[in-house]
Amino acid sequence: MLQQILETMYIDPDLLAELNEEQKQILFFKMRQEQIRRWKENEKELEKKKLELERKKPSKRGKAVSWLLAADNDVWVWVMGEGPGDKPYDQICDEIIAERARQQAQKEAGELRKEKEKELIRRFSGSFKLGEKAVKDTSRQEEVQKKAEVDQATKAAAEQERIQMELKQKEEEERKRQEEEIRRLEEERTQQLYINLKEAQEMVQKNEKEDPVWRESLRKSKVADERRRSIAKQARDDYKRHSLKAIERGKVSALSQNFQKLQSPVKPAVPPRRFAVNRKECNARTEAQAPKLNNSKESIISWFKEQQIPLRAGYEKHSDVIAAWFHGIITRREAEDLLSKKATGSFLIRISERMIGYCLSYRSSDGYKHFLIDSSKDSYTFFGVDQLQHATLADLVEYHKDEPITLAGAELLHEPCGQQREPPDYAHLFN
Repeated sequence: MLQQILETMYIDPDLLAELNEEQKQILFFKMRQEQIRRWKENEKELEKKKLELERKKPSKRGKAVSWLLAADNDVWVWVMGEGPGDKPYDQICDEIIAERARQQAQKEAGELRKEKEKELIRRFSGSFKLGEKAVKDTSRQEEVQKKAEVDQATKAAAEQERIQMELKQKEEEERKRQEEEIRRLEEERTQQLYINLKEAQEMVQKNEKEDPVWRESLRKSKVADERRRSIAKQARDDYKRHSLKAIERGKVSALSQNFQKLQSPVKPAVPPRRFAVNRKECNARTEAQAPKLNNSKESIISWFKEQQIPLRAGYEKHSDVIAAWFHGIITRREAEDLLSKKATGSFLIRISERMIGYCLSYRSSDGYKHFLIDSSKDSYTFFGVDQLQHATLADLVEYHKDEPITLAGAELLHEPCGQQREPPDYAHLFN
């Protein structure tokens, strides 16, 4: 069962609801280990491909590229606006807008000056033509006409110079006016941003002062989460110590293959975060892409006949008789109905109707408990609780007649819950 969950990295929500807090913590730990293992394998494959590409790439003499490395030995990357001394994005945009406005004003002033110059040239060119015609017609007044022409040319040059001066003066005034307008807009925008920032800070401070209930609720939530994690970790450590004592007393011998490795668990490393993810989109995508497991009743029956009967699943330890505590594919409700007529400590082992595996249903003093049994490694162990691996289901039952399933609940297996109908609910499994 655990192997199937880790292979698909998905667990049915109804099945997850049957797990207690400690089993959920162990399941998260195992799935996290599997994620880290897959991530490391993927990184190794990418590194191999990278090295192969580098070997195949032709080398160029005298040319090489070296990247500036950061403190973590990765390529140093600069993001505009986030580096020390960088201007804010809004300030850069305002400066670009101001520069474009100034260039547009200069362009318009230059076009206006060119139009005025063309008009003056056109006007005075006509006057020059009239003067030349008068000189040709009145040759007797040549000297007087030349003097008049000189005077007119002088006046025209003076007029043209005056017009150019006026155009330059107007251009300078227009430039100053635009610069003053841009400066005024920048000051207004800066003042408005300062006011908005100040109002936001005051609002945050006001909310912090006026909402002590929310802050107290957040503090209690964090304390409760930390307490749950501490309880789950303490329960796992206590059970490991308890199982070790059972091994020392000789109640189990070679049934815990991985127990010694779990005495000093290594917390899996966290892979680097490469990008941010929207949590709602991620949850929706996970639900849409959840694998469709082939856990139909036919496939479960086929699994039991092909893999479990050769392991003597459901038989007594030293005989070919079906154990009184063994049941077929029944639901959680049916198991509770059977146990409702029994005393505290009664139990049965049933085949799960949702996943390939077993479930131990137990009658406690305050209700019913259900423990998933993992059988993915040709051995049997309680999922997330028992670190000991038993060779058969009968060995698991015999062991927990003397040793509790969990230290907190102290569940000991006393009376098996047998069949209450004929034929029994497991008859089709052995035919």
